[in-house]
Amino acid sequence: MCGILAVLGCADDTQGKRVRVLELSRRLKHRGPDWSGMHQVGDCYLSHQRLAIIDPASGDQPLYNEDKSIVVTVNGEIYNHEQLRAQLSSHTFRTGSDCEVIAHLYEEHGENFIDMLDGVFSFVLLDTRDNSFIAARDAIGVTPMYVGWGIDGSVWISSEMKGLNDDCEHFEIFPPGHLYSSKEGGFKRWYNPPWFSEVIPSVPYDPLALRKAFEKAVTKRLMTDVPFGVLLSGGLDSSLVAAVTVRHLAGTKAAKRWGTKLHSFCVGLEGSPDLKAAKEVANYLGTMHHEFTFTVQDGIDAIEDVIYHTETYDVTTIRASTPMFLMSRKIKSLGVKMVISGEGSDEIFGGYLYFHKAPNKEELHRETCQKIKALHQYDCLRANKATSAWGLEARVPFLDKEFINEAMSIDPEWKMIRPDLGRIEKWVLRKAFDDEEQPFLPKHILYRQKEQFSDGVGYSWIDGLKAHTESNVTDKMMSNAKFIYPHNTPTTKEAYCYRMIFERFFPQNSAILTVPGGPSVACSTAKAVEWDARWSGNLDPSGRAALGVHLSAYEQEHLPATIMAGTSKKPRMIKVAAPGVAIES
Repeated sequence: MCGILAVLGCADDTQGKRVRVLELSRRLKHRGPDWSGMHQVGDCYLSHQRLAIIDPASGDQPLYNEDKSIVVTVNGEIYNHEQLRAQLSSHTFRTGSDCEVIAHLYEEHGENFIDMLDGVFSFVLLDTRDNSFIAARDAIGVTPMYVGWGIDGSVWISSEMKGLNDDCEHFEIFPPGHLYSSKEGGFKRWYNPPWFSEVIPSVPYDPLALRKAFEKAVTKRLMTDVPFGVLLSGGLDSSLVAAVTVRHLAGTKAAKRWGTKLHSFCVGLEGSPDLKAAKEVANYLGTMHHEFTFTVQDGIDAIEDVIYHTETYDVTTIRASTPMFLMSRKIKSLGVKMVISGEGSDEIFGGYLYFHKAPNKEELHRETCQKIKALHQYDCLRANKATSAWGLEARVPFLDKEFINEAMSIDPEWKMIRPDLGRIEKWVLRKAFDDEEQPFLPKHILYRQKEQFSDGVGYSWIDGLKAHTESNVTDKMMSNAKFIYPHNTPTTKEAYCYRMIFERFFPQNSAILTVPGGPSVACSTAKAVEWDARWSGNLDPSGRAALGVHLSAYEQEHLPATIMAGTSKKPRMIKVAAPGVAIES
């Protein structure tokens, strides 16, 4: 992932302003250590910090159309750029960059081309012919983007908050799936899929269609001119990403350049669940596996850096970002610049353990919709910023637009967790890849219990964080929390500690408002806390906080028979049937 910073209409085209923009752009250099670029037209400045993944030799930014009247700075990947280039045959391209198509699409279609892009992106495009500009962000918010307004009438766009927080009167998150137009003077939504309205879908579950959609989402993300790998925790989502990548890598341009041996990476405390499971999956798939360990103290020592880079005080995000931050540094040291990761699956399929308590399919579906809409403030933010801190790019196939449309069109009755029918969380995804003839994964991995990343790296990680913050935040400090932090008041010492660090880096009220809040259990929304009366007294984002679900829901009498090999019980095979109906054999 790259870093972009644009300052538009600042009523100041002096050398001093250019120096300031360059200074602020350097705050984003960790995102793009390969090249820095700047283009100035009057009082408009477009800067770019490049992480070269496609066309490293000639794809430096900003990018232009033929006569340089259109200037664009982009962070992201456009996976269908070759097809779009074919449609733009009358245009002359300057580079092999996948993002150059944006300039030429604007020439052809004006502002109405965003939905033609298959990929993830945040960009600013300046039309020097009339000094107008547009800015847009991808559908889900995989790439980060902030917008701010200066007292001089300027508009600021930055990949990270640190690029504009000191120079804007007000700033906020640039909303995913939106376009900002200087001509219109505001935002408009360009991404309007059927699921966004939260109407309950009724399409029957088709395992093969779901599998093919995911395989397509993974294979298009093998577009790279640099060494890459996969993040592998040994859980369902990352294991499927690795399994599909291994199956489809041969024959790709990436394989011709870098070979067919896939590299996989895992992080955890010594003896953690993830390390053990990841090694087993890696051995099964035949990857070149790299295992990194850290101590609780290593993680605690990194907390301030993690908060600076992730730009949040959300407890869940910081807990999970820290191991990812540490691992990313190790991965980059090996010469790898891109990894494929498994974020988004739990939101789409209702995979968090609290979904066991979903009262009906309607509430489950609405909860998944809300979770997807909020991803840009949680898992997308973590996956992008924790890796970009070290100049590493993370790609997330579960958040592919086409795949989301396929998965979110399924009648949510199929996503309901029904132990009596052999359905654990994310059963529809597990079943789609439960191939007896050509197995993607071993059964017990395919049906492994959900562990949140911050839990799976080792339970003592979270316990260690709590103990550390307990010794650094006093009861007296907590008693005054509501006066010191009236917005999103921290309710635990851990949250209080993170908030103190955050406000040291980002003291502005606008910064505080970029972080979501409210009650949550095991990563739920505030609404889902109502699903179980016990949860309101145990509000913690760890999966272990889902009282009555974690572990206890997985006693053998409720496990799918397909993973009961080796037990004394007689296997009970559950076949796909209509919702609410079990067919036994």
